[in-house]
Amino acid sequence: MGLDFSGRVAIVTGAGGGLGRLHALGLAARGARVLVNDLGGAQAVVDEINAAGGQALANGASVDDAEAVQAMVDQALAAWGQVDILVNNAGILRDKSFAKMTLADFRQVVDVHLMGAVHCCKAVWPVMNERKYGRIVMTTSSTGLYGNFGQSNYGAAKMALVGLMQTLAIEGAKNDIRVNCLAPTAATRMTEGLLPPAVLAALQPEAVVPALLWLASSDAPTRAIACAGAGTFSAAHITLSQGLFLGLDADTPERLAQSWAQVSDRQGDSVPGSGAAQGQTEIAQSMAAARR
Repeated sequence: MGLDFSGRVAIVTGAGGGLGRLHALGLAARGARVLVNDLGGAQAVVDEINAAGGQALANGASVDDAEAVQAMVDQALAAWGQVDILVNNAGILRDKSFAKMTLADFRQVVDVHLMGAVHCCKAVWPVMNERKYGRIVMTTSSTGLYGNFGQSNYGAAKMALVGLMQTLAIEGAKNDIRVNCLAPTAATRMTEGLLPPAVLAALQPEAVVPALLWLASSDAPTRAIACAGAGTFSAAHITLSQGLFLGLDADTPERLAQSWAQVSDRQGDSVPGSGAAQGQTEIAQSMAAARR
């Protein structure tokens, strides 16, 4: 049974080129009507989709402009009456080491990646809740999950999207709004000239699209972080170790220092259902210690 998007309407931001363009083409090829958003290049992608027999519209909103984003969603609603899928793909880079980075460069990257996604989610949220269906995909990054030299701004914004996903997935669950993150590895304009030809060939951006299609599909998971690149797919998890009860005494800081390896031991770690799990684990161990 194939992934079919017939009857679905998708908005893909930053879709004038690179991964966003391929996401839009992939959704359209499987039947979705796609609103292609980009500051430049959107119309060319729309023409490509229409020429292949699909249906698409162009939009030039900047995602860091909340009013323009609302108008973008209104445009999709006026044309097609619904929005089922939102792919938050728009992004920029302002790479520099933290010591050399200006606050303006930090803020601009956070505004586009994080607040851009917030604006888009906020605009589609009432529509998806009313229709009791929605699929939202955030574009995160291994830089956010694990760090990368020279990308403190980008990493902070990308990890913030994971936090946004966690809560939106919980709040959207009752109305079948599923929210996921995609961490792509792909050779795009950003990486050209940095990698050898064989690696560039393996990292074709097309290899990321299957993960996007899965996360945007009717059978999609929710609260997943899917990593995709070069034909390999994996999942990242934010886990919680079992922990160790040390109590509160004058020497607790010293005992924590001595026990850190045990406190952070990954054996038996879990993926919490929500942030409440941390407190529940801590209280359970405290109560158990009190009974001893």
